[in-house]
Amino acid sequence: MMQRKKIGMIGVPMDMGQQRRGVDMGPSAIRYAGVVERLEELGFDIEDIGDLEIGRREKTIVERSNLRNLKAVLEANELLHEKVSEVIKQGMFPLIFGGDHSIAMGTLAGVAEHHKNLGVIWYDAHGDLNTEETSPSGNIHGMPLAVSLGLGHPSLTNIGGYSPKVKPENIVIIGARALDDGEKQLIKEMGIKTYTMHEVDRLGMTKVMEETIAYLKDKTDGVHLSLDLDGLDPDDAPGVGTPVAGGLSYRESHLAMEMLAESNIITSAEFVEVNPILDEKNRTAQVAVALMGSLFGEKLL
Repeated sequence: MMQRKKIGMIGVPMDMGQQRRGVDMGPSAIRYAGVVERLEELGFDIEDIGDLEIGRREKTIVERSNLRNLKAVLEANELLHEKVSEVIKQGMFPLIFGGDHSIAMGTLAGVAEHHKNLGVIWYDAHGDLNTEETSPSGNIHGMPLAVSLGLGHPSLTNIGGYSPKVKPENIVIIGARALDDGEKQLIKEMGIKTYTMHEVDRLGMTKVMEETIAYLKDKTDGVHLSLDLDGLDPDDAPGVGTPVAGGLSYRESHLAMEMLAESNIITSAEFVEVNPILDEKNRTAQVAVALMGSLFGEKLL
């Protein structure tokens, strides 16, 4: 990862993968929390590509489909796919800021094009493995991992013109504690490696990350980190749309990022679901930026 000293930052002010407003201001909040300065201090050359233009919310759910804002979410993710792919072609490390987690569909479409065997670390309270059949809400931000596996609405699974983006055996979910029945079934059926909060508590974060890195290191040719701030406990990251009590701590998350930095396996990353409207004095965006610092090699000593 660190061979690429240039980072291409892309903001995706998307709030249409779910119903609560405000997460579209996430990229601004992250920039305001000093991300550019933080990473420049670590010796990186930053190219801030700015924010993608996102369409408008749709008044109705698409006919014959349980999906909210399908057209706008699809268009934004097609655009994101192109931007991410462009950043990689220019030899930069793609760092994407959300917005809601539906943007992972576009990110993964752009990243996976450049890898034969992409690994994915899904750091999240949720599995995001729903399809329109299993989703209780029709919110697309609960579907991006399923879509990237080739499951779901064909227009979404074919973003970038190919499917799937990732294989189930190349995924590790960390921090899960709110899984729907359909998602639990899918994890078992597909054998997706998952560390719920039970495993994190039982094994400790050091062991979880050692196992994750060992699991992905030799069989992948790059690893994408998709970090949802609701993976952290709401006490540490209050500004998220779907907070779930009993989450990963601030310090556990730093340890995870520090170990990923040492392992040198991460080739792209996104930080999503920062909602400044629900936040306290931009705390959650500050947490996101601090975690990025650790991911890119910042040390305490």
